[in-house]
Amino acid sequence: MPARAWAELSLLALIWGGSFLSIRVALDEIPFVTSVAYRVGVAALILWAWVLVKRLPIPRDRGVWGSLLVMGVLNNVLPFLLMAWGQLHIETGLTSILNAGTAIFGVLVAAALLADERLSARRAFGVSLGFLGVATAIGLHNLANFDLRSAAQLAVVAGTVSYAFAGVWARIRLAGLRPQVQAAGMLTGSSLVMVPLALLVDGPVIPTQTDTILAVGYYAVIATAFAYLLYFRVLAMAGSGNALLCTLLIPPVAILLGAWVRDEVLATTVYLGFGLLAAGLLVIDGRVLRLIRR
Repeated sequence: MPARAWAELSLLALIWGGSFLSIRVALDEIPFVTSVAYRVGVAALILWAWVLVKRLPIPRDRGVWGSLLVMGVLNNVLPFLLMAWGQLHIETGLTSILNAGTAIFGVLVAAALLADERLSARRAFGVSLGFLGVATAIGLHNLANFDLRSAAQLAVVAGTVSYAFAGVWARIRLAGLRPQVQAAGMLTGSSLVMVPLALLVDGPVIPTQTDTILAVGYYAVIATAFAYLLYFRVLAMAGSGNALLCTLLIPPVAILLGAWVRDEVLATTVYLGFGLLAAGLLVIDGRVLRLIRR
């Protein structure tokens, strides 16, 4: 990758790594449903402003808007809700590690639903390592005494599965749509679901604490709207394979911020699980194996 792509990829990892802490800070004052409504609503407005300034073509077909609504549910509503609730009961660093399993589930769902995404022996081995990493991070022995913490970890994992289905849905139903328009439309669909849901469940909630306002501004404006635009730039420069590296860079950022700001301490098995998960992602990527062969 060119140096500029590496720089922007690293910046993206820093931004998304910080999103886990900002969400947790906001949850100290506002309910998790409202936190998601703020995230998608504010980000949608910013991205539509970008689309209008750039004069990008806006879809007119009802079918496309229906597909964007489904995409919003799969890629924003479900994972954002599940992970925000999960962060109420587990550490931000652990949440980020479990979130890295998105790529593992993405490979499996794509292989099951897309004809051109064959699950090769190498990918199957990488997926197996990734699953072992997720299981180690959770600590399957903890599920024997199922409690709120166990449920929170499974909720985060369920969110990553939703992300995986969203990726396949986008390839099937939204191919050819400008990425920026797709992101704006997806967040609009998410807002149509989340804003009424938040008002119904929580009522009108306006943050008053400075830390909360800054946290909401960060994860809505920087870690969602701006991060989507930055991600598309990285994707165009470096390709999806290199963009996958961002998945490996996010957890260390989230872990360090969680330890620094909230004094979080993770068990040794969590770090071991992340190591196995990272190894699985590198095997799926394939470049390390090709380098070893050479």
